[in-house]
Amino acid sequence: MTGSEESPSFRLAYVPGVTPAKWVKVWHERLPDVPLTLVQAPAAEAPDLLRAGEADAGLVRLPVDRDFFSAIPLYTETSVVVVPKDHVITAAEEVTLADLADEVLFHPLDDVFDWDRPPGEPAFERPATTPDAIELVAANVGLLVVPQSLARLYHRRDLTYRPVTDAPRSGVALSWPQEATTDLVEDFIGIVRGRTVNSTRGRAAAGRADGRTAEGGAAEGRAAKPGGRSQADKKPQADKKPRGAGQSGARQKPAAAKSSGGRGQRARTGGAKPAAKRGKPRRRS
Repeated sequence: MTGSEESPSFRLAYVPGVTPAKWVKVWHERLPDVPLTLVQAPAAEAPDLLRAGEADAGLVRLPVDRDFFSAIPLYTETSVVVVPKDHVITAAEEVTLADLADEVLFHPLDDVFDWDRPPGEPAFERPATTPDAIELVAANVGLLVVPQSLARLYHRRDLTYRPVTDAPRSGVALSWPQEATTDLVEDFIGIVRGRTVNSTRGRAAAGRADGRTAEGGAAEGRAAKPGGRSQADKKPQADKKPRGAGQSGARQKPAAAKSSGGRGQRARTGGAKPAAKRGKPRRRS
């Protein structure tokens, strides 16, 4: 037996901006004997990490390769523009892409949006990462459009953000390789979908224990049922047969006497032969 069989574990990848804490808490409550390891990965690298088997499942950003991965969409984030606190945009509660047309907008190399055409004026260079772009926004060099969770993750006191109503949005999903849908993956799917411990579709430890109990009960019932029928049937049959025979004879006796008279009586005492002996005349010489 290998070490992994003796001590099963579950590895969950997640991308920046995603907070898996609530699901991890439920996992520890339902499967306290199965450690869950969190593996943080950049959004662009998370699919490769799952392909390589370095995580069992991941909370990733859509889209994913649906020919290789299964995915359960969880939610879609609001897109916001990150700006310095003294920027003119802060006067509005929300903005559109048209409002950003004359602004320099950064598009970092790890940008999670699949822009058909990046809005705004292009920056002098593309930052390598979103945190690098945040630093440039703080330096009053340009602005940045990101999912709201990333704006919160990289929050700074000198920055704020406003919703962009018509910007692309980023969806978050639970994803895993289709050919690696293990029991533990099913357990986590049940948690993410909010299934209870006793759900028939869940595979939490308590649920599996309930399943074994149900099967054992069914088997026990099948074993007891034939014996119960046999024991119950034998006694009535033993009682009914004598009663049935006696009642049948009592009913038939008057009927036979009524319909056939002496013939019926003779039939019960030996038939016509004795009657023939009594009625045979003696010859006289």
